[in-house]
Parts: sequence; C-alpha cells; structure tokens
Amino acid sequence: MDRRRFLTASGVALTSFVNGWDAADAEPLHHAVGGSRLTNDLLDGLQHTTDSLRTMDASDGSGTLASLGNRHLQFLKHLLEETSYDEATGRRLAAITADTATQTGWFVFDAGDRERPLAYLYAALRAAKASQDLRLGAGALSYIAIHGYSTGAPHHAVAAAQRARARIKKLGTPALEAMLLTRQARGHAKLGERQAALAALGKAAELCAQGRSEHDPHWLYWINEGEIHGQAGSCYLDLGDPSSAVVSFAKAREALNPTDHRTRGLFLSRAATAHIEQGDLEVGCATAHEVLDLAEKLQSARFDSHVTSMIQQLRPVAHSPYAHDVLARRAAVTATGS
Repeated sequence: MDRRRFLTASGVALTSFVNGWDAADAEPLHHAVGGSRLTNDLLDGLQHTTDSLRTMDASDGSGTLASLGNRHLQFLKHLLEETSYDEATGRRLAAITADTATQTGWFVFDAGDRERPLAYLYAALRAAKASQDLRLGAGALSYIAIHGYSTGAPHHAVAAAQRARARIKKLGTPALEAMLLTRQARGHAKLGERQAALAALGKAAELCAQGRSEHDPHWLYWINEGEIHGQAGSCYLDLGDPSSAVVSFAKAREALNPTDHRTRGLFLSRAATAHIEQGDLEVGCATAHEVLDLAEKLQSARFDSHVTSMIQQLRPVAHSPYAHDVLARRAAVTATGS
C-alpha cells in the first residue's frame, strides 16, 4: 500500500470524501523488506506520546503542540515506510498514525489556521481505514464537523457527524455516539434547525447517561454531562435563545472536568455572551472576568477569538461600570502584550 497517501491531502470535494472514505476494503498492511522490526514496547511509547499531547492541549491549549504533533507524525510516517512489521502490528501503527493525524489537525485549527486542518483530517481517515478501526474514522469526522460549523459550512458538520454515526452504530459505543450527536446538533443550530438540534442533543444526553462501554475509545475520556450541557448552551446561543443558553451553561459549569481549562473557558465566554445578550450585565461581566483569568493561562487562538467576540458584546454598553471594568482590564492586557 502507498503509505505516503496517509499524509497527503485529497483534492476531492469534502462531502464525497467523507461519504466514501471507508467504502472499499482495507488493503493488506505489512512491510518486511529488511527494515528494523517494530516492537510492542515502541508502539506503546508512540501511543503514550499522542495521549500526552492530547492531555496537554486540553489543559493549556494548543500553543506549540502543532509543531510537536508534526514531528511525531513524521516519525510515524518514517516507521510506516521504513520498518518491518506483520499485519497486526501494521494495523496498530496505522491506528496510532490516524490518532496522531487527527490530533495534529486539531492543534493546527486551535492555533488559528483554518486552511490546513482538513489535510491532516483526510490523512487521518485514510490511516483509520488501514487500521480497520471505525472509531478512529469517526473521531476524525468529528473534527471535520467542528471545522465545518466553525468556518461557515454547518451542512458539512451535519453530514460528517451523520456519516460517522452510521458507521459506528453497531459497535456499542454510547459515549462516542453522544459526542458525534453534539457535533451534529451544533451544525443544525448554525443552520437554524432548532428541532433537529434539540433532538440530537436529547439523544446525546440519553447516551451519555448510559456511561462508557468497554468498546468506547480511550481517547474519548473527556465526554461527560458537562460537555453535553455546554454544547447545548452553544446551540441555544446560535439559535437566538440566550435564556436557555444561560441555564445550560450553568449546568455545564458544575459538571465539567476541572482540568479541561480550554473547554471551561470556551463555555464561560459563551455564557458571558448569553448573559450580556439578555441584559444581565452584572453576572455577564463577572463571568467575563473569569474568562480573562483563564485567558492569562491558555495558549489557544480559538479561545482568544471567543474572548474577542465576548469583548465586542460589551462595547455598546461601555458606559456600564461592570462593562467598563472588563474592557479596561482587557485593554491593559492587550497594551502590555501579556
């Protein structure tokens, strides 16, 4: 098989690629032409590196992780092309490559690049197909969905999430399907499809309440009730319903993983916006100060864009002492570059 295709973007239309990524059978995967033989210990270490990058991102933001992810991905590419392994080992190496390509695509996107992430995610889909692990393909599609609803293509988000759900429906992975349903809901909300969004969120909540199964992937450790509530709040905000958004974000605050600082910051920034939109400046600005506290610690261009949007909501009411304090604090930070 042509391993270089794992790390090369496709020129076909996104929808066609999403629908056809796993249509054919996976090619036999083995390489035994004189290269050093891969060991399970090495593969364990490679997966641990990917997992460590993932948890660093959740805690502190992408920062310089795109560069680290790229280096790790290039090493995996070298192993795919130059080492010796049997079929089972090759599948596992392809799985680690798929996971790493997905994460690196996310790091690139979180760092503010909207153009390059899809190349990584397409590569992740190819590697996932070679690994024969449909869950990894679903993971890559979930990030394609995020890219879609974040860049003005929410119909792509819906299509990617629906395709992923169709492929994993017989695997017994309630946590994975719950996560995919939140991505689908975000796409529906961006399209103004309220009933479809709420239906997807309701199903996601039901599945999340079931708990993880033994078949759910280890990399989906972060899905919980708080994530479902936060995504519901985000949908309500997009649907022009700030009062319902406030309720959902309050529930999310209580249930989120305390170490997932960026997720907390994103949901708090949206909660502040929801409070401001419904005229509750005191609570909205108090929440905005919490967001600015997190902004001092996080390295995430995506989070920074949410902070900027939140600040823009306050400018028309700058005469309010609550808003004035937030705007002054943000201006001081911007002026010092800290």
